[in-house]
Amino acid sequence: MIAFPTGTKVWIAGGVTDMRRGMNTLALAVQQGLGRDPHAGEIFCFRGRRGDLVKLLWHDGVGMSLYIKRLEAGKFIWPVSQDGTAVPIAAAQLGYLLEGIDWRNPRWTQRPAKAG
Repeated sequence: MIAFPTGTKVWIAGGVTDMRRGMNTLALAVQQGLGRDPHAGEIFCFRGRRGDLVKLLWHDGVGMSLYIKRLEAGKFIWPVSQDGTAVPIAAAQLGYLLEGIDWRNPRWTQRPAKAG
């Protein structure tokens, strides 16, 4: 995973985003739809309709970056938003989200094999 600076705010855009959108149109969506500044150094996460693709938009002070991750199996856990607002999460929760783990309640689910 890419190491983002500590203290970086992470926002999950509620709802579904058209994954054909590029860097500029996602930045415009952040500005107009979420009411946030896309150049403020915060990370914005967008998810596609199928749920297996996520895009991260981040301005590091030098330039805008667009990161894309697709899960081979499973779907990203995403909040439901009625009014299209963004949900703030911690950077650690972003790590869980990008690994396909339920970031709302992370827990170890592997069970040890029975002995004997």
